[in-house]
Amino acid sequence: MKKIIAAAQAPQAVGPYSQAVEAGGTLYASGQLPIDASTGKMAEGIEAQTRQSLNNLGYILREAGYDFSNVVKTTVLLNDIKDFAAMNAVYAEYFTSEMPARMCYEVAALPMGALVEIDAVAVK
Repeated sequence: MKKIIAAAQAPQAVGPYSQAVEAGGTLYASGQLPIDASTGKMAEGIEAQTRQSLNNLGYILREAGYDFSNVVKTTVLLNDIKDFAAMNAVYAEYFTSEMPARMCYEVAALPMGALVEIDAVAVK
């Protein structure tokens, strides 16, 4: 059985998908853009955008009863791979031990002109 997760603090889905779906003790969180749900605006710069994307992911994790320590896999999409080091420094503030597996790609473009988007899989 699956359960749809929707966190009020995270931006609402901008298409026909859920913020996250929990199934069989695993949470699948959709990619989080760096949008502040309270303003609808995107942060400026890769560090601020990475922090906002991870904050949004944190809201979703908490809504579902998980936290960053439960995350086993992430995917990071970057508008420019040259931003990798700056993104990675912020990412390391959220994942401090027993790091999840991760993939990171440069992509041609992200929705709404974002510099970063991050998704996650978490397990209890």
